[in-house]
Amino acid sequence: MNEILDFILKNKVITICRKVYGDDLMNLAKALTEGGVKMIEVTFDQEDPDCVRKTSEAISTLKDYFKNEMHFGAGTVLNTEQVEAAYAAGAKYIIAPNVNLDVIRRTKELGLISIPGAMTPSEVMTAYDNGADIVKLFPANYLGFSYIKDLRAPINHVKLLATGGVTEENFEAFLKAGLVGAGVSSRLCDKKLIAAGDFAEITRRAKVFSKIAKQYE
Repeated sequence: MNEILDFILKNKVITICRKVYGDDLMNLAKALTEGGVKMIEVTFDQEDPDCVRKTSEAISTLKDYFKNEMHFGAGTVLNTEQVEAAYAAGAKYIIAPNVNLDVIRRTKELGLISIPGAMTPSEVMTAYDNGADIVKLFPANYLGFSYIKDLRAPINHVKLLATGGVTEENFEAFLKAGLVGAGVSSRLCDKKLIAAGDFAEITRRAKVFSKIAKQYE
């Protein structure tokens, strides 16, 4: 999995896709890769009793189409059943909103990249000490850059990924603050643009994010 971790650290932008499936998701992925964004997190919609099947099928379809051009992961992973379903579908990384030690351990047992979500120093270190490869700092924009600076002062050895409120305007500031990348939701998985079929705008936005990311490879 070192090559997947390297891929994440190099490309830096993970698009967070919630409740987008089928042709819409495929067209979105094509638009993103045209813009240089090569990672998508397909989330488990916890309100949907059929979320394990839907997310697994989405990851499997994307993986079969894009091969190694893009790498896909599962998001909002809350239990080991979802870890195992994502693994079987071909996910390369597991992203969670919280620190669940069972999820981290099962992720690592299956040879996947573990990216749990945390906010406090204790949560960050608990995740890291139990095997997390990267810790998702959430909600990053709400916490702000003063918080990030203070957090990183004693624990700058932990790779942190910004998630929550990341835009074209503040993405570079997160990288300058020492974070290794970002999870981006509404700016790259804009449901209004998807519904309108305006994938050209998504590609345009992706190009902005990827251009910034390249400056910090």
